[in-house]
Amino acid sequence: MPRASGRLIEEPMSANHQSDPHNRARLRWRSRRGLLENDILLTRFLDEFEEAMTDEEVDAYTRLMDLTDNDLMDLLLARKEPAGEVDLPHVHALLKRLRQA
Repeated sequence: MPRASGRLIEEPMSANHQSDPHNRARLRWRSRRGLLENDILLTRFLDEFEEAMTDEEVDAYTRLMDLTDNDLMDLLLARKEPAGEVDLPHVHALLKRLRQA
């Protein structure tokens, strides 16, 4: 912990996914999709793995949630691979887990 004038300065706890229930609720809310198939796949995945997700995995998941329903479905069903802003190693890794769930 940093010190100032001989005193300990408390740093605010970072609002990461696991420590902030609002972030966890927001993740679930963003998983509610227009396509029922997406809704089912995402909810099933979160029910099983959400509590153990790392912040990097949450970032990848959030990036996927920014996609349209049809683009997301194409990725989940392996009709397409991530491109553009979601073509990142941690997105590929999470997508692999989503496809297996």
